[in-house]
Amino acid sequence: MENYILGLAGIATALSASAAENNGVPAKEATPEQPNILFILADDMGYGDLSCFGSKHVKTPNIDRLSETGTTFTQCYAGSGISSPSRCALMTGKNTGNTTIRDNMCPVGGIAGYKVSTTGDSTIVRRANLLPTDTTIADVVKTAGYRTCLVNKWHLDGYDPTASPNHRGFDEFYGWTISTVHSNAPYYYPYYRFHGDSLINIEANAHDRHVMHNTDLSTEDAIKFLNRNKNNPFFLYLAYDAPHEPYIIEDTSWYDDKDDWSMNTKRYAALITHMDAAIGRVIDELERLGLRENTLVIFASDNGAAKQAPIEQFNCNAGFKGRKGQLYEGGIRVPLIVNQPGRVPAKRLENLIYFPDMMPTFAALTGSTSALPSDINGIDISPLFFGGQVDTDNRLLYWEFTGKQRAARRGDWKCVTIKRDAPLELYNLKDDPEETTDLASKYPEIVEKFDREMKQMHKPSPYWPLPGE
Repeated sequence: MENYILGLAGIATALSASAAENNGVPAKEATPEQPNILFILADDMGYGDLSCFGSKHVKTPNIDRLSETGTTFTQCYAGSGISSPSRCALMTGKNTGNTTIRDNMCPVGGIAGYKVSTTGDSTIVRRANLLPTDTTIADVVKTAGYRTCLVNKWHLDGYDPTASPNHRGFDEFYGWTISTVHSNAPYYYPYYRFHGDSLINIEANAHDRHVMHNTDLSTEDAIKFLNRNKNNPFFLYLAYDAPHEPYIIEDTSWYDDKDDWSMNTKRYAALITHMDAAIGRVIDELERLGLRENTLVIFASDNGAAKQAPIEQFNCNAGFKGRKGQLYEGGIRVPLIVNQPGRVPAKRLENLIYFPDMMPTFAALTGSTSALPSDINGIDISPLFFGGQVDTDNRLLYWEFTGKQRAARRGDWKCVTIKRDAPLELYNLKDDPEETTDLASKYPEIVEKFDREMKQMHKPSPYWPLPGE
């Protein structure tokens, strides 16, 4: 840990000097009305994996406290059922019928590279990357003088080293990228880590030692960023790896008394509880720095729990049909919690919201709406954070894995298929949130309308072309 801190000393000094002026915009302080934004994202954590969302197994006291004292959205949807397209929708304000990245891998175009499995095997795949022409949330809020930072997981660079976060709107980046394969292995105790374009070493983890867990590394990076920018408005995107597989963590002390749990199950729960403790450290640092009332904190997950998770034992996806990689509710419905003392009321809301809403919402919060692209699919939902009203139900939410799966929701109705060329299924989620009863044959006119609108939402992609496009 000491070597890691000393290695950052020069970087921290340089960044402190540059923080007095933000992206050519005169520096200013955040206020409760125009706050700092801390967006925390879990990885592959199911809707039912938090105590405040019904978990009877996993301890999450710090996230629960954010929920108890803030606004909790019970019908929030991720950008997709898998990492890269979900994060692309989050960053660009577009749904997966409109984004550059629509799946983790692409059949044509993109850049070829090695995908390394948890067993060390590698295969050659193709990935698309976020382009210089793509506008990110960081690009937008920087126009209002905000300092921007991504900590840990990006997953939007494909195999292009010039598509890392610090080349897509973020002033600072500490984490790993896809483009340098060894920088994200071993997953939770890395020896390599990026600081901007520089690949540094975590000496504590040399020779495959399991000393500095990546959740702790990321938390340290986040806390250092907060200290450097306590006098500047900031957008900090803290994207933890937990609890993505492989489930590796040395400390399982929270659950060592669970004799009927497998070690894999204990580690899954421990990864979440360890992340929760880390979030508590970040919140405490905001308090210590006097930034808490001026900082809007948001917590979410990038998609539902994966097949490797103890889904049945823990009810990870809260009884919803499907899992990560599918457009059923279990793959795309995620918790979202918003908290800011004195401004965000303690309540639970059922409004239909999704990741593309974050860009226009953050633009409204930071005073940077003039920088928004014209072709986004999200809307500003910020009034909902502060007790106001927004009509979110009378619009079409849309998702696709091009040519393989597609789904849409409006109001109580959802239309979905997760198999290539299979007919659309129809569910009334108010009466049947678990998607158990397909009503397509009973209401063919609703299915036909959904089908038309879904086709209109799809824009051709050079990386995922359909026949005739």
